Amino acid sequence: MHINQIFLKDKPTFSFEFFPPQTRSQAEILYENITRLTPLAPSFISITYGAGGSTRELTHDLVLKLNKEEQLTVIPHLTCIGHRKSELKQMVNSYRTKSIKNIMTLRGDIKSTDGKTAGDFDYASQLVRYIKKNFPEMGIGVAGYPNGHPETPNRLQEMDYLKHKVDQGADFICTQLFYDNHNFFDFQERIRLAGIKIPLIAGLMPLTSIKMMKKMSKVALGTHIPGKLQRIISQCKNQQEVQSAGIDWSTAQVENLLRNQVDGIHFYTLNRSQATLQIYKNLEL
Repeated sequence: MHINQIFLKDKPTFSFEFFPPQTRSQAEILYENITRLTPLAPSFISITYGAGGSTRELTHDLVLKLNKEEQLTVIPHLTCIGHRKSELKQMVNSYRTKSIKNIMTLRGDIKSTDGKTAGDFDYASQLVRYIKKNFPEMGIGVAGYPNGHPETPNRLQEMDYLKHKVDQGADFICTQLFYDNHNFFDFQERIRLAGIKIPLIAGLMPLTSIKMMKKMSKVALGTHIPGKLQRIISQCKNQQEVQSAGIDWSTAQVENLLRNQVDGIHFYTLNRSQATLQIYKNLEL
């Protein structure tokens, strides 16, 4: 189903994100957790890309398998990193012929020192334009950063870049994870002031361990852990209490977002189901 149809059908949308397994044991865990989440009837699920497109084929195969066997609306990620136009065109065409109707477009993480992607495109906006021109029937998603993108400290310029992606043909925005809803609502207000009217999906990832909190602060672009959440986590006596506190925090975030009529909520699952299931249970969704 095209993303525009999904937004007409579901208000708000609820969606989950997974990444391709790299081993047999990881594959078993992934399918088990997808099975647990499928009864929640997600509006769609998305499948990520490895760094530098390293899991391109795994992403492709997983997307097609889930689309066929689980009958889910699946949105694959596609990045500029290391890809030529011919490769990208072949992959999008393969998705199209298998009834995949949407793509999440990203630049990806640059590893080179000169800031180049070693491909035909250096920016996600170029990929959006290319897909929209060659595959106008495809729905296109782009990323947004409520906490700010670390490579663009000028927040006005950052909004110009996002507006440019939208103007090239994006149909929706999905945000990077955040833990302070005030940042999301401020971001939402600023994109509307910039004339961006497409749906904005809030991306959430419940903190379930101290290790995870430290990792997210390091690897997730612009992630800010509020002091209040850090204090709550620091007062926990064991891992179980940390997990419960993280889920409670995300539950409160979802409740607040729903009360303010958010367009959609996207759960970064890390290929696990327990935290998302508990949030649904807490809110009786």
